Amino acid sequence: DPQQIELATASKRKLRRFIVIDEVVDKLYGSKVREYFEENNVQHKILALPTTEETKSMDLVLNILHEVQSFSLDRRTEPIIAIGGGVCLDIVGLAASLYRRRTPYIRVPTTLLSYVDASVGAKNGVNFLQCKNKLGGYTPPVASFLDRSFLQSIPRRHISNGLGEILKMALMKHKGLFDLLKNHGKYLLDTKFQSCNSFAHHGDAALQTTRIAIETMLEELAPNLWEDDLDRLVDFGHLISPELEMRVLPSLMHGEAVNVDMAFMTYVAHARGLLDAGEKEQILQCMRGLELPVWHGGCSWVLIQRALRERLQHSGGQLRMPLPTGLGVADIFNDTSEETLERAYELWVKD
Repeated sequence: DPQQIELATASKRKLRRFIVIDEVVDKLYGSKVREYFEENNVQHKILALPTTEETKSMDLVLNILHEVQSFSLDRRTEPIIAIGGGVCLDIVGLAASLYRRRTPYIRVPTTLLSYVDASVGAKNGVNFLQCKNKLGGYTPPVASFLDRSFLQSIPRRHISNGLGEILKMALMKHKGLFDLLKNHGKYLLDTKFQSCNSFAHHGDAALQTTRIAIETMLEELAPNLWEDDLDRLVDFGHLISPELEMRVLPSLMHGEAVNVDMAFMTYVAHARGLLDAGEKEQILQCMRGLELPVWHGGCSWVLIQRALRERLQHSGGQLRMPLPTGLGVADIFNDTSEETLERAYELWVKD
């Protein structure tokens, strides 16, 4: 907004920013972040924190809020900046939503998962009583700044982890995105989503893949930002995975747990006759090509039953199970029998 820029630059008051940065990201990029604020004459406080699923709690939120209070933010003109992965963005979003009821914040994702998932939408939250994101709210950021150069420094497994959430959108909504992942998955892993002119035969697969993933996610989230409608295709891979992820911490990352869930649901879709054997195999082959797990020993039949009971309780008494009905097309089902689920599970275990 030109008027806001004019007001900001005309003000005699020195610009001030409070930044929360993941401690690993701080080691890699902290000096550049500090240099940026110093060169632009911005008074700043940088709080580096360990932001992992194990530390994703109200304690960390309160820690941030104590520091925000002592920095004395203007709650309308001085947004809090979160620089890190999805956990960092979630925690800071919740802290900002609580401080003076709503303080603006900016998301700067530094992992592939947060780039295509946590950066989009309004949700924030923390884990509570060993349940994933049990406490939280809906407060969108004022902006998300997306920069793929951060991805150069993350381990290959983290790239694969983010590909799990991209594959989710491909299977639910976009055959072209599925084809991109199937044909260029190894290249994207090898190049860590950097745009490389020397690999012209791949086109700009990194840009295309991230853009389509974000656009399809926005198509789903924007009309239903506060989840008034519980029938959500973006819940694919998120029926079993919250229970599984918390149960086996830290052996599975979020995108990996989501992919184990999606692999099982692919078998459920096949057992229901929604996918033929060839389509099922194409999906599993794509998952393996993206170096994602298609099975985990912690995903027992007992855990699946417990997770689906929890799903029923919090989805208005219906399963609202998103399932692929082909490659890049999907629907939501409430009539999957226990017998079908068990048959799918037995085939999954056997394979």
